[in-house]
Amino acid sequence: MKAKVWIITGCSRGFGRELAKLVADKGHRVIATVRKEAEISALEALSEGDIKGCVLDVTEKEAEKRINRLIKRFFDGQIDVLVNNAGYGSIGAIEEINDEEIKRQFAVNVFGSISMIKAVLPFMRARKTGHILNITSIAGLNGFPGIGIYNGSKFALEGIGEALAQEVEHLGIKVTNVEPGPFRTDWAGTSATYAPRRISDYTETAGKNAKAIQKVSGNQIGDPIKAVQAMYTLTQLKHPPVHLPLGRPAYNRIRLKLEAFHAEIDQYEYLGLPTDYSE
Repeated sequence: MKAKVWIITGCSRGFGRELAKLVADKGHRVIATVRKEAEISALEALSEGDIKGCVLDVTEKEAEKRINRLIKRFFDGQIDVLVNNAGYGSIGAIEEINDEEIKRQFAVNVFGSISMIKAVLPFMRARKTGHILNITSIAGLNGFPGIGIYNGSKFALEGIGEALAQEVEHLGIKVTNVEPGPFRTDWAGTSATYAPRRISDYTETAGKNAKAIQKVSGNQIGDPIKAVQAMYTLTQLKHPPVHLPLGRPAYNRIRLKLEAFHAEIDQYEYLGLPTDYSE
């Protein structure tokens, strides 16, 4: 088996860390990004395989150019898999979250992912091969009270991934949006930000869901090890899907939404359908 080159962002903890270890254990070469220099040694020691830790903030201006240079310098232009995993959750009612935090949420979850995509595409296009995994969320397909800004960022990444899949398919490049439900990572813990401002009118909607998210943190049903195994297997498929939900809650929520969506469309078809010009 020829070793592939992977770039995985957000490897300080959670999915990124576990996936970097698994991929290196399988004999592939990994560029794993973290936010702090002090995290590199422990990350590279996870596997006897080839993990190269790299300090990178995906929102920085030079992120795209830095990754571009890394691929040229250390891997002679080879990049086979990009995993856009860096991201976090901003929790609170939409009205409660300040503008700076909203911009940061989109900077990390959306614009950072776009920078990484643009960094690897020239190399993938040149070699007519590659696979991009966007780690979105069930929250990228289904809106929930209390995480509306996070929803917005993940919905955006979902649309970008769907469009990109169609743009690059003829070039031999695959794109998959991976949509985890609740997994036992630190997503709702120290990785998340919670709106400091509370508006009492949202107590029973956004507030209630935010408390439920905090309560379940550390006890989620999803197993991160099984999740990254599924992600790895996904990259071995000849015809991978554009969407891959992870975990039973994700599949349940998607099916419930589709049922409700279909019912709503049918119910109000009389209002929206007759809005074309008459033939």
